[in-house]
Amino acid sequence: MAPPEVFSLSQQTPVTCHAFNADRSQVAVSLNSNEVLIYAREGNDWKHIDTLTEHDKQVTSIDWAPKSNRIVTSAQDRNAYVWQQTPDPQTGHMIWKPTLVLLRINRAATYVRWSPNEDKFAVASGARAIAICSFDPEGDWWVSRLLKKPIRSTVLSIDWHPNNVLLAAGSADMKARVFSAYIKDVDKRPAPTVWGEKLPFNTICGEYASPSGGWVHDVAFSPSGDVLAFASHDSSISIVYPGGPAVYTIKMSILPLVTLTWTTEDSIIAAGHDCQPLVFSGNQAGWELVGSLDDPQSNKASGGTRSGLGNASPVGRLNSAAFNTFRNAAERGISNVPGSPTTGSSTESELFTVHQNTITSVRPYDGVPGNVTRVSTSGVDGKLVVWDVSAVTPIGATGLAGKLSKMQLR
Repeated sequence: MAPPEVFSLSQQTPVTCHAFNADRSQVAVSLNSNEVLIYAREGNDWKHIDTLTEHDKQVTSIDWAPKSNRIVTSAQDRNAYVWQQTPDPQTGHMIWKPTLVLLRINRAATYVRWSPNEDKFAVASGARAIAICSFDPEGDWWVSRLLKKPIRSTVLSIDWHPNNVLLAAGSADMKARVFSAYIKDVDKRPAPTVWGEKLPFNTICGEYASPSGGWVHDVAFSPSGDVLAFASHDSSISIVYPGGPAVYTIKMSILPLVTLTWTTEDSIIAAGHDCQPLVFSGNQAGWELVGSLDDPQSNKASGGTRSGLGNASPVGRLNSAAFNTFRNAAERGISNVPGSPTTGSSTESELFTVHQNTITSVRPYDGVPGNVTRVSTSGVDGKLVVWDVSAVTPIGATGLAGKLSKMQLR
């Protein structure tokens, strides 16, 4: 099995989000700030080549359109910008020129994604609304229409259906929904799907919740668009078959998942607070957790020889040691004071997982929709990691055995 490629973009700062260009030669990341940094691949490392500085507050999401080579960013300043490379009139060098988007929201923009045809994009927000943005050639700007009803809280994630019309959204009102984002002057009339036939703007095609009602961190359509998966804060992942209809929910006794992506029609990679990407597999007959792309137990057996890793439990529990007491107290809230509820073992320090903190984003890296061969993850530990999806460590060898409740069917 090919080992993961690990790149440390920052020693102290979290990677909030990341997005690669079409040929994976460049990556745009936000290091928990109002700037977007662009890195270029040089051999086995990444070199900083440009900085996009237009937002006033922390950047929350980035997406890089592979066909048009445009970048869209959203931030807590309630704005979104579309960045396009144009020649500098003075030097002739290519520079990234921003175009402001009229979002018409009064709360932070939380998530952004281009549509498959790249003729529009969606921006989630804390204003209980989703802005569907398209380009107006007469005004030479990006304008938006808002999806509002029946959203009752901050929208945390969105994902486009392959037909360029349907949009899935997960929000803090503990619901995952499928909307129609059909715009008459932009979209062709969509063909009927399992989600419905007549799809005017803001049509609700489905609304789902996890059994325990945790807020929905991430949503994703399958490559065919006929299945929806979403991860909730109650440490569960749900897979929806609207044509069934059936909803499979896998409840786990681990920390919550916050991000997920489909690799094939019957396989999902999900990650979050447990610091390792988990692999789920199944079909309309049932779903299960099959393993992890990480192999924490092998590092424990080898005595922690992996660079930067030491002795720790395999499923993401943080422990302190004498030589890094201050760091753990400052960054992780762990103390060695006797009697403290956060006192850890003096023999353990780092995690055996590749990521040393929460994974914030997992995205396809190699392959095509329906046959993704590698995925990339970024995390609070400042790392960017590329994983081979075929290198799955079985569940019994990851330390996750016994961490699952049985699957529920609704």
